[in-house]
Amino acid sequence: MAKFETPEIKDETVDIPALQTGVMSHSKPYVSQDKFQAPLGFPGELVDNWKDVAINKLGELLETNRALQVFMDSCVKCGACTDKCHYFLGTSDPRNMPVARQDLLRGVYRRYFTLPGKYFPKLVGATDLTEEVLGEWYSYFHQCSECRRCSVYCPYGIDTAEITMATRDIMNAVGVGQKYSNEIIGKVFKIGNNLGLPQPALADTLLGLEEDVKDETGVDVRYPLDEKGAEVLLVTPSADFFAEPHVDGLIGYGKVFHAAGISWTLSSHASEAANFGLFIGSAENMKKIALRIREAALDLGVKRIIFGECGHAWRVAYSYLNTLAGPFDFLDPRYPVPQHICEFTYDLIQRRALTLDKSANDHRRVTFHDSCNVARASRMGDMPGGQFVIPREIIKAVCNHYYDMAPDTIGEATFCCGGGGGLLTDDLMELRVKGALPRMSALKSVVEEHGVTHMAAICAICKSQFAKVLPYYGFEMDQIVSVHQLVSDAIVLDAKQ
Repeated sequence: MAKFETPEIKDETVDIPALQTGVMSHSKPYVSQDKFQAPLGFPGELVDNWKDVAINKLGELLETNRALQVFMDSCVKCGACTDKCHYFLGTSDPRNMPVARQDLLRGVYRRYFTLPGKYFPKLVGATDLTEEVLGEWYSYFHQCSECRRCSVYCPYGIDTAEITMATRDIMNAVGVGQKYSNEIIGKVFKIGNNLGLPQPALADTLLGLEEDVKDETGVDVRYPLDEKGAEVLLVTPSADFFAEPHVDGLIGYGKVFHAAGISWTLSSHASEAANFGLFIGSAENMKKIALRIREAALDLGVKRIIFGECGHAWRVAYSYLNTLAGPFDFLDPRYPVPQHICEFTYDLIQRRALTLDKSANDHRRVTFHDSCNVARASRMGDMPGGQFVIPREIIKAVCNHYYDMAPDTIGEATFCCGGGGGLLTDDLMELRVKGALPRMSALKSVVEEHGVTHMAAICAICKSQFAKVLPYYGFEMDQIVSVHQLVSDAIVLDAKQ
């Protein structure tokens, strides 16, 4: 693994760095092997006619995704996106400017799919598809977390995430996939979750949580698994089953359901909210994962589906679930399909259905990180911007000390944690640390100004990423917390419930 220096936090803003061409060209995730490729329907190694396969796949994507065609044709190199990417700001590699990364695919598109590119390639920036270009794709399209911050500032609305997803889809089609994402998808197909946790392990974990909560509160709070006839199916990231601060959020979910008197269950068949099919741009694999949720809901006979704290899982659920696995006309029409756990808890708070002791969190001074897939690809509740309002209102309901980070680093303009989009793997540690620089800079500012001690998030990847990179910047790994961890500590349970 390459040695690297952690960028220095200078002030609350991150300056545009001096360009260092090719400084991150060495950064590449491990290549997937045949045993991880085959279950997803991809070749196990670079196919002999890979160039023809790649060009044909690009043509297929251009026909089926009208937006991709528009994105390929509409960029005018205005520069609005150049300094918006956290990876460019943290690495200084000009290929991490969104426009430059896009052009790695756009140049090939122009060469093979436009008349000027076929006859006058040098005049229009058209590029032959070579093994060198394929190598650049593999490096730099795995230096994009699909966070879509650049798209917010693009005057033409070009969505870099769609371009990244398309390029990864092409690479998988020729046999050059990423080990991390593809191995995880295979685990979901085989067992039901990203971590490969079988049903007995899940049951033991949940039983242990019941015992822990009983010791803590004196109340019998259940964490049920595969219980038919429950009202709610909770679909949550598998990190919630074992790792801090994730598991503390799961404990909070159970306490909220208990206090509300609503029956619920987890499913061993669909024990994963995450859908890494999104990260690799594969609609087929996205659908296979989503269908497990439908199957579980039908088998268990639930009336509602609620998603736990996971950013891209909520993006897939909110934006794609009905298309991939719907219609969900067998669920109770009084409730949204799907529903986020924050929507559920916020509604209870608004109706004063929960007893909360805010002083239980007085040892914390909290800020909130808007996870990019929630912020820029979803909504919550029945209000514009509900995805920004609802989590903050929950935190304020359970904490006396809350402070936002700088306005240009939150909300729709939020910076990515640096580990999203299938990049949460140790072979990309340098990229992850450097990509976290803008968020770490904003965090340091509120730490110094307001004495903030903890940052809350509602994304499993964000929590895992921050727990890993916070120490690189002089913070403690336990300064990242789940929103429902804060709820868990503040909620007052009645032993009679």
